[in-house]
Amino acid sequence: MIGLTEAVVRFGPRTILDRLSFVVPVGRTLAILGPNGRGKTTTLKAVLGFQRLDAGSRTAPDIVGYVPQTASSNQRYRAIDVVVMGRAAHLGLFGQPGPDDFDIAHAALERAGASRFAGHFFDRLSGGERQMVLLARALATGSAALVFDEPAAALDLHNQERLLTLLNGLRALRDKAIVFTTHDPNHALAAADDALLMMPDGQSLFGPVMETITPGHLERLYGVPMRIVDLPGPGGDPQRAVLPAFAGIRAA
Repeated sequence: MIGLTEAVVRFGPRTILDRLSFVVPVGRTLAILGPNGRGKTTTLKAVLGFQRLDAGSRTAPDIVGYVPQTASSNQRYRAIDVVVMGRAAHLGLFGQPGPDDFDIAHAALERAGASRFAGHFFDRLSGGERQMVLLARALATGSAALVFDEPAAALDLHNQERLLTLLNGLRALRDKAIVFTTHDPNHALAAADDALLMMPDGQSLFGPVMETITPGHLERLYGVPMRIVDLPGPGGDPQRAVLPAFAGIRAA
């Protein structure tokens, strides 16, 4: 289980989180959406214990698999070594990774679709490639809680689809509590059970995706008219998608 209870975070006179509460039990996936500057990343940092709370409390396991929004490295680590770092909490203070740890790391790279980067230097990878390696590192922790800060931000459309397929596969196993932030409501529809909408007026809306990802709520969230459309899914069944109204401006 992972979440916040009545969490308050202030930066000087500005209140970023105002008595924010949500809980993600093992077996559920939460998508957090909101406009720029509303506090999505601050929320994740508070859950992870990286951000001090001015009030309230956090709930999280001792080990959490975390994928930050961006990553850079000045060290010439191979991608496989970066993923093995996810095993650090299992090794003890002076422990060294063994064959089993490298096997877990290679399996995580395979699952993330990044096996081909195992021997590549992390600092030579593109932003999207690094993101896939960091996702593998999070999986290698073996944690029952995974937290992703805009994991699709640096990915092209093909790799976004691969990422969402991976997240959906993890969700289907129902053995982890998963939290990710995104700007795209379609990501929530594709890979989440619940959504947390961080409204621009400081309020928040938390609930099942089918109840929260609606045109009215999204228009209030982003200040842009929204439409829900049905598209043919992979099996021919209708699949919901969200379109902002400006998508039709050129045609009009």
